[in-house]
Formats: sequence, C-alpha cells, structure tokens
Amino acid sequence: MRKQNFRNIAIIAHVDHGKTTLVDGMLKQSGIFRENQEVEDRIMDNMDLERERGITIMAKNTTVRYGGVKINIVDTPGHADFGGEVERSLSLVDGALLLVDASEGPLPQTRFVVKKALARELPIILVINKIDRGDARIQEVINEVYDLFIDLDATEEQIEFPILYTNAKAGVAHKELEDDSADLKPLFETILSEIPGPEANDDAVPQFLVTNLDYDSFVGQVAIGRMVNGNLKMNKAYAQCGENDEIKETKFSALYSFEGLNRNKVEEVESGDIIAVAGLENVTIGDTISSLENPKPLPRIHVDEPTVSMVIYVNNSPLSGQHGKYLTSRQIKARLDRETLRNVSLKVEPLERADAFKVSGRGELQMAILIESMRREGYEFAVSKPHVIVKYDEDGKPLEPVEQLFLDVPEEHVGILTEKLSIRKGQMTHLMNHGNGRVNMEFDIPSRGLIGFRSQFLTDTKGAGVMNALFKGYEPWFGKISQRETGALVADRPGKVTTYASLAMEDRGELFEDVGTEVYKGMIIGERNRSGDLEVNITKEKKLTNMRAAGSDATVNLQPPRKLSLDNAIEFIAEDELIEVTPKKIRLRKMELDTKKRAANKKKEEYSDVPSSGA
Repeated sequence: MRKQNFRNIAIIAHVDHGKTTLVDGMLKQSGIFRENQEVEDRIMDNMDLERERGITIMAKNTTVRYGGVKINIVDTPGHADFGGEVERSLSLVDGALLLVDASEGPLPQTRFVVKKALARELPIILVINKIDRGDARIQEVINEVYDLFIDLDATEEQIEFPILYTNAKAGVAHKELEDDSADLKPLFETILSEIPGPEANDDAVPQFLVTNLDYDSFVGQVAIGRMVNGNLKMNKAYAQCGENDEIKETKFSALYSFEGLNRNKVEEVESGDIIAVAGLENVTIGDTISSLENPKPLPRIHVDEPTVSMVIYVNNSPLSGQHGKYLTSRQIKARLDRETLRNVSLKVEPLERADAFKVSGRGELQMAILIESMRREGYEFAVSKPHVIVKYDEDGKPLEPVEQLFLDVPEEHVGILTEKLSIRKGQMTHLMNHGNGRVNMEFDIPSRGLIGFRSQFLTDTKGAGVMNALFKGYEPWFGKISQRETGALVADRPGKVTTYASLAMEDRGELFEDVGTEVYKGMIIGERNRSGDLEVNITKEKKLTNMRAAGSDATVNLQPPRKLSLDNAIEFIAEDELIEVTPKKIRLRKMELDTKKRAANKKKEEYSDVPSSGA
C-alpha cells in the first residue's frame, strides 16, 4: 500500500554544487519560517567543521510541507569517505534528487552516491543547478549525466529521469529553461508526481528501523529512523531487536515527528514517516523496534568495510597535559566507543598495549574529521600514520584497497604528475585533452600511494588542479611504495626555538615552528631538504661578547615557518612518527624520542615488500 501523504527523498550532490542552499530555499518557500524570522544560510550544515570546510559530513533530515503532503528530505554527504552516512540515508528514502552544477557536471563523488541509489532502484530527478553561471554548459552536462547512468548499468526506466533547471541561491526552478517560473513550485510538483509515496501498512506489525543516533541533554540518546510498518504509541511496551537475535522489552520516554528543523513530541507515529524515539537503552544503528508479542526484526544495515586504519595513543610526550581536558586511555576509549554508536563505518579495536587503540574508517578525510572533532572537545592524544587495511585471498596472498583517481589539471603539469603517480604504482586508464588548456586524467592507484599525495599535488599544480578519488576494490599487493622523499629536522634537546638557530637552519630545510616555541628532544621541528633525518640544536643561542662588529645588530630576515594543518600533518608523517594533537597545538614527533633507541630500532627493522598474513 502506497501512502500518498508522505514523500521521503534524499539529495545527492558533489561538494559545493549547491545542495544545502537548495534545501534552504525549499524550507523558506514551504512556509516553515515566519516572514520576519532571521534565517542563516546553509541551515542544514550546522556543525562548525561542515561550515569551515564547506562539506556535509553528517547525514541529517528535515521536513517541508507542500499541498498537504509531508516531504522528508535527507541531506547526504557528497564525499566517499562518509559512505556509511550515505548508505544509511538511502535506506530511509523512496527516491532522490541528483543535483549537478551546470558548469562542472557530474563529478566522481556524485558517481559514488548515484551508484548506491541505482543499486537500491530509487527513482531519480535530475536538477541542473547554478544555471545563472556565465560558463554554464547545460546540454553537455545533461549528456554527461546520461553517460554516467549508462556507465553505472542503469535500467531504461532509471535513465528516463525528469530534468529541472534551478538557481538555488535565487530560489527558482524551471521545467523548461525559458519558462517564467519565479519560485521552486515546479520542483515541489515534480517531487510529488515522480517520487512514489512510501510502501507501508498502518495495520501491520510495527517495524521501526534505527538508522541514526543523536543525543539530547534532556532525554538522553535519541534513535532516528523510518517507521516501515505499523505504528508506535507512548506508554506501551515494545521489543527492541538487536544483533544476534537479541530481543529485550523497552518503553519510550518520548516520541517525535519532524516538522521543519524541529522535533515535535507526539503521542503516536504512523508508518511511512521518518521519526525519532527516546528512552531506548543501549540502542545501536540497525536495531528494529517491533511488537512485543510478535517481533519481526528488519534486515540490519550493512555498509562497506573500512579501508584505512590509524592508531590513537595516549599522549606521553614531555609537554603532555598542558592544554587537554581528557587525557587518559579510559576517556579516549569512551569517546571512540561513543563515535562508533553513531558512525557505523568506523571500527575501534583495542591493541595489546593498554594506551593505544586501532581506529579503522573509509579514508584519510573521515579520520581527520574525527581527530579534529575530538581535539575541539578538549581531548589530547597522539596518532600514527594512516595504514591501509590488507585482506588475504584463499592462498594467503595479500590484497590491498585500490582507488580510482580523477584529476583535472592544467596541461603543463601532466608530465610531472604522471611521473609522480607512476612512482606510487599508479596506472593511467584515461586521458582527455579538452583543447581549452585543461586535461582530465584517470588512474588506478593503491590507496597506500595516495597517502601524502594531496599536498604534493597542490604544490605541483600551483593550486590549480582538482583531485578526487573513489574506492574501486581490492587487488593483489603492489609492492613497496616510497612515500616521503625528504627527511625531518629533529630537535636534539629541550628548550625554546631561537632566532640564531633558526637562521642556521635555512640551508638545511624548512621549519614548522616559530621562534620562542617550546620543543623537546625527539620533536620534529621542520622538513629537511634531502633524505634522512637530521638532529639539530634548535635552541642554540649566540655567544655574547663585549666586542661589537660592524653590522652585528642589523635586522635578521627570517623565513616564516610553514604551519601544518591537521590534514597536512597526516599526509607528512612517516612510519616512525606521530602527530601530537592537543586542543591548542598540533606537534609532530618521533615515535621513539630517544636517539640511541631510535637508531637501534632502525637496525632491527627488516624491510619487506609484502606484509605477512599475520600482520
């Protein structure tokens, strides 16, 4: 039975194609806000990190009403590293809007989400956004979308999608490019006519699938998901169906229905709607709430396996504890466990040593977001270099994750990039010169080869290149890949960075630390301009004499230090190095601070091109 009073839709778009701006327009034009109410832009990107980076990280939902129909909108992340969010979002909906920039066309991350949507057989509406751009190439972009659907093995029904043209910033949608529409009415009407209502039955056994978790300081943990069948009422007992067929009795402390950006308390919820419940104990994503007398759990949500892991350590550096609020292994573990509750694509495993935890996820960006979030919450810890997660075939031979790399670069940089990617075991699969000075290149490259490549890429293309990567699958181990070609400048004693010592380092490499910064033995204070690490005395002061030489008091012009962001630091560090993360400072250090022990460890290391099956 199709319910016509609801529509559940997801919005799919690449980073910065205007998805969140379009949702803003839909909310404003559906009468959610008062006429005189002040509303900030990009309402849905409510995390500080989302606003700073201009990307959607967490899948979120909102509601608009049009013509008596409640439209639940799920905002999906556009980046493949947040694929766990994408897969959960698509399990909530019955159709999707594919939003594409009128100039840039469909980009690789869009491809990732579209592939997932087509696999779920969701009907799709194509929305060409930013039609007011001077460089818009609307017909070419539509053809590129058709090519994308054919490439992803879409069915004939899926390829016959309706097309709308929008200027999300102005809040205008057109069914035909030249029509006189002045608002988003054509978009709302197309959603109602092309996206089917949810298939649900109010009289069936209740089935509520938990797809997201939130926290409220008043009611505790809140479970969000879709009411697939039946209805739920307050003050009644239900069955909470967990993993491994575990079933326990539960009651709600609150039931919520979404209205605009708010959650409204209700006494009863009906099937087909996206709702939230509070009061469930130890609930996890994938659980089903069903009838106590006749529980019918739904299939659990399964997401793609993690491909990258990092080790998080308790910070044991000489400067630890100066800025952090949460320092102990117990506090760090509790925070990581809390993250896994709401992020199904993340896994946390304890290691043999009590002060370290292995965190596995979908990519460097997802890891960086987790680390940055913890840092801002007051946590202090150290993290290792990212490693790819290796699998083994039936014969015990190693398989590693491989990415499809998409580059859009000025043609004068093609040679240097091809050379650098070949060193990292990249194989070119496609090259197209558009004749306008820019070239599109595609490579298959092991994920290991991409660790630390982004900063090199931006340097080589002078910031004019666009780079996107997409997980392709697992392939046989590619052999040893050399990562950083330069060594590190390492402080050989504690103290404060001096101008005199910094000046002496200018021909040795590039410093990361300002004059006056406190350092410790084993801390990395810069990048050497040749291979191999160099231990330096960065705290050395000029010997004072009572003789004044001509020009001795002349002003010293010191090169400003290169400040590394968290993302830069993750890309920079080598196997034997760590990033020390505190709420106020990011430092780089050697894993082993003692020079002699470090040298002994290096001698003991046996380099192998292939990881053993016990690794």
